[in-house]
Amino acid sequence: QVQLVESGGGLVQAGGSLRLSCAASGRTFSSYAMGWFCQAPGKEREFVAAISRSGGSTYYADSVKGRFTISRDNAQNTVYLQMNSLKPEDTAVYYCAATSRGYSYTLLNSYNSWGQGTQVTVSS
Repeated sequence: QVQLVESGGGLVQAGGSLRLSCAASGRTFSSYAMGWFCQAPGKEREFVAAISRSGGSTYYADSVKGRFTISRDNAQNTVYLQMNSLKPEDTAVYYCAATSRGYSYTLLNSYNSWGQGTQVTVSS
């Protein structure tokens, strides 16, 4: 398994931007597809975005399409989530996750390594 550490969360006003980072340990980062999930209080953890091993394919939840961008730097063992035009409903803990599967990137159960999460709070 790979160890994951998220950073970059914080408090931002509606319409603002944040960039989340997820640093991975190990020398096999490029063998994992990566995903971002979020969990708001009282709600289930849900898919936000995912990126393939090479970075050539990306996937987004409908709620964030056009506002969020996932990217990765395999040389730096890091995956990013650029979050623009933030809304109060984006408030949640955001988790980075890794999967060795080559499919089903939008499914929570596809991932077997998780970070500790970083809080994003968007004020109205």
